[in-house]
Amino acid sequence: QFCQSPHLAYRSISFSLQMLSQIHLAVFPSQDPLDRADFNAVEYINTLFPTEQSLANIDEIVSKIRLKIRRLDDNIRTVVRGQTNVGQDGRQALEEAQKAIQQLFGKIKDIKDKAEKSEQMVKEITRDIKQLDHAKRHLTTSITTLNHLHMLAGGVDSLEAMTRRRQYGEVANLLQGVVNVLEHFNKYMGIPQIRQLSERVKAAQNELGQQILADFEEAFPSQGTKRPGGPSNVLRDACLVANVLDPRIKQEIIKKFIKQHLSEYLVLFHENQDVAWLDKIDRRYAWIKRQLMDYEEKYGRMFPQEWCMTERIAVEFCHVTRTELAKIMRTRAKEIEVKLLLFAIQRTTNFEGLMAKRFSGCTLADGTMKKAELPPPSTNPFLEDETGTETDETVIEKGDIDRPKKPKAPDNPFHGIVSKCFEPHLYVYIESQDKNLGELIDRFVADFKAQGPPKPNVDEGGAVLPSCADLFVYYKKCMVQCSQLSTGEPMIALTTIFQKYLREYAWKILSGNLPKTTSSSGGLTITSLLKEKEGSEVAKFTVEELCLICSILSTAEYCLATTQQLEEKLKEKVDASLMERINLTGEMDTFSIVISNSIQLLVQDLDAACDPALTAMSKMQWQNVEHVGDQSPYVTSVILHIKQNVPIIRDNLASTRKYFTQFCIKFANSFIPKFINHLFKCKPISMVGAEQLLLDTHSLKMVLLDLPSIGSQVVRKAPASYTKIVVKGMTRAEMILKVVMAPHEPPVVFVDNYIKLLADCSTDTFQKILDMKGLKRSEQSSMLELFRQRLPAPPSGVENTSSMSLTAPTPEQESSRIRKLEKLIKKRL
Repeated sequence: QFCQSPHLAYRSISFSLQMLSQIHLAVFPSQDPLDRADFNAVEYINTLFPTEQSLANIDEIVSKIRLKIRRLDDNIRTVVRGQTNVGQDGRQALEEAQKAIQQLFGKIKDIKDKAEKSEQMVKEITRDIKQLDHAKRHLTTSITTLNHLHMLAGGVDSLEAMTRRRQYGEVANLLQGVVNVLEHFNKYMGIPQIRQLSERVKAAQNELGQQILADFEEAFPSQGTKRPGGPSNVLRDACLVANVLDPRIKQEIIKKFIKQHLSEYLVLFHENQDVAWLDKIDRRYAWIKRQLMDYEEKYGRMFPQEWCMTERIAVEFCHVTRTELAKIMRTRAKEIEVKLLLFAIQRTTNFEGLMAKRFSGCTLADGTMKKAELPPPSTNPFLEDETGTETDETVIEKGDIDRPKKPKAPDNPFHGIVSKCFEPHLYVYIESQDKNLGELIDRFVADFKAQGPPKPNVDEGGAVLPSCADLFVYYKKCMVQCSQLSTGEPMIALTTIFQKYLREYAWKILSGNLPKTTSSSGGLTITSLLKEKEGSEVAKFTVEELCLICSILSTAEYCLATTQQLEEKLKEKVDASLMERINLTGEMDTFSIVISNSIQLLVQDLDAACDPALTAMSKMQWQNVEHVGDQSPYVTSVILHIKQNVPIIRDNLASTRKYFTQFCIKFANSFIPKFINHLFKCKPISMVGAEQLLLDTHSLKMVLLDLPSIGSQVVRKAPASYTKIVVKGMTRAEMILKVVMAPHEPPVVFVDNYIKLLADCSTDTFQKILDMKGLKRSEQSSMLELFRQRLPAPPSGVENTSSMSLTAPTPEQESSRIRKLEKLIKKRL
């Protein structure tokens, strides 16, 4: 039948395979192609019957498929029949689980009942034990309380009896015990008997306090200065009792004893006495030293050691002395002189240092001297005595701020406890320093005029004016001295004085002694230049004047560095709250200006010495030069001046290499634009003349590149910043001469070469090039018109006037750039 109807057979096989695939996949997962979710019957049949010849065994394949379908049907039937009993089996399993839970719940209930019965049994067993335990605790408390009550009652009776008999030795121990026992009855104060005993103890304490004060008043009366020959045992025991009583009793005893002990001092050093003035301030401190020794000998054992009576007497003496000195100085303020004030302050600070060695300062919290008034710990590495040492001065002179610091001295808790009274009168010291510094500056000016400029000191890299070191040594002495007197407003006032005389030193000693430039036309003539005469006599500044300028520059550099150090040390000395008011930036800027002016003078001098040679170059007849020879005489003259001045300047600035580099940069920025301007004046120039000028330019370029180390035995590589300036400037000069040497025919090629070599879009520069070539006006007009046409178009958004940005700098632009560079160097320095 299949063979008779192949289409029907194909359709039947396809449908059977699809059904077989879906059923088999749902029941038994498998890797068989029939089990795939994307099973395609057509593809599967094509796999079974790839050719027409394979249809010969179609009956066999159909039989296998029918057998497979029959087996699947049997499996499905078995599974379906097996599922008919699942519900009944589940209900039976659930019933069995419920029965097991009920049985488990019953067992748990039985266990809980047995546990409750066991707990009840334990409670019944331990009930009697708890009752006995509470009874024991209450009985113990009752016995203890009764013992304390017995002790308290007996102690109060004994305390009252001993108080009446002044048996302070026994009272001291008994009173402490009674007070401790009474603390146990704080919760029983509602009981009348206990309250009555507490009131009796308080009454006994009050009576003891009044009685002890009366005994001390009798032994040390406030009126009169007579004292008993030695300490009393009764008073010694009374001090032990006072330790247990109200602290006010102890304070009252201390106050009365110290007041009586210092009563003689107030009489001897009253403000109307001669010994009360500052010139005899030593006698005050000698008196208290004797009194403290007398106290230790007579009364040292009378007071307990923890009372620190010796220190308390010394501290009270300091407070009284500070008050009395302040009062007498206000009255006689006009009589205070600097030497007298410094003498009194020195003796006072020495006494405060002696107290710091003798006492710990543990009693200062009770006095009026607050710890907040103490100066902050100093971090100054130059810790020293008032007179200082030679080593410290040497350190200041060298400006060495990197050496290891001295160990910080321990804080003095007594610093300022007396010397604080001198602070309102330190204006006398400040005025004196103002006067002394003014006289010192005048002496420096006079000495400079009398001794003249310093001698050249090439071996040591230039001479620093000795007055500079003297000024800062004096500054250091004043700073240390003032910081010992006060770290407050007087330090600010002294800083103002320092600022004033730093500026005066900068202007009177440094700027005031810089050699003045003259407007005379001294120098070589063109004739003498062409004859290659020696140029040493044409320098505007002599060797001594150059050394003086270098010396002033080195001194200003030293002052700049030391002023910065001075500012740091002042900030370390002054109170933290006033630190922001110390600012010496203005004075450092002043010294920077002196440095800049000194460098400018050196540059102007060398630049002016080269002017005659450049003038001679511009006046030579370059169109008549017939052959190229060695370098021209004007080049020799320029090199001669450079070799004369630069080694002197370099050797005298050996200690400040950065400023010598700055001098070289400034000279290059000044000389090269001037040289290019004089090149433009050389007109007309022949081809040979241009070649000679190009040779001269190259010679100058080599000399300028070697300028930092010229005439030196040690050859150093020139700084990159300087080399870049020289190469850029002198290369422009060489390009100008190469353009002049180029033929102007055809004009288009000439203009293009000019734009390529110089990258200069300025018509003025192009006009000067045409003048150097000696072209006629008619030719120049056509050339200029062609030049304007051949100029590259400016970028979009940029005005025509900005085309100068493509050009090399003109002399005006170059000078502007030089000024900007000078400002930048100042800021960096």
